[in-house]
Amino acid sequence: MPFVAATRSLGGVGLFSLSVLRASKPTADFLSELVREIYKIGARSLPIIAVGGAFVGLSVTLLGYRALDTYGASNQISALVGLGLYRELAPVLTALLFIGRAGSSIAAELGLMRATDQITALGLMAIDPVAKAVAPRFWAAIVCVPLLTAFFCTFAICASWFEATRVIGLDGGAFWQVMKDAVDFDKDFVFAFVKAAVFGGTAALVAAYVGFHAEPTIEGTSVATTRAVVNASLLVLMFNFVLSAFLFR
Repeated sequence: MPFVAATRSLGGVGLFSLSVLRASKPTADFLSELVREIYKIGARSLPIIAVGGAFVGLSVTLLGYRALDTYGASNQISALVGLGLYRELAPVLTALLFIGRAGSSIAAELGLMRATDQITALGLMAIDPVAKAVAPRFWAAIVCVPLLTAFFCTFAICASWFEATRVIGLDGGAFWQVMKDAVDFDKDFVFAFVKAAVFGGTAALVAAYVGFHAEPTIEGTSVATTRAVVNASLLVLMFNFVLSAFLFR
């Protein structure tokens, strides 16, 4: 039955999460794997984050200017961009780009390890496969997604400033002053990175769980990768609504 299968999967994810936390011990091997994973899933995701952030900033500025200019409030475009990015767009879009770039990679790597019996071999050598292959990826995602969100916001705001001042013709000083007055450090800036950390942990945990328990075949790895991207994306959107409802009152 679908309900029974969903309940079993939810319980499996909960137990898997506890095993990941239990295996997260700051040993030398763990820290070296963590640094390696930060480079693999964080630094290598910077190009897509930069391009995505720049074009999101350009699009929001153009559409926002056309809407605000109707009411004579075109000088408030930077407030719209700043609040929209920090409260909603930057954490969510960064997480979705991260899922497509790194989440699929995590699921595929673990699925391939399952298909080639590497996970079983680690267990036979008395090495915890969760501590070796899953925990570093989980914590690397929690570290990387907030940092990638910061880069996303930086490129988006710079692109917005360029279009607003060089293309549309708004005053550059007013652009920064309005954004400074509209964006609150505690309510907007900090909460954005809290959401990003939650999204990063969720994406990595779902991708790792699906890949770790994939069928030990090439087809099973392909199916696991697809499931990881779809499930993680839906969970990020669901958690975004819940966190926004509680954080931004």
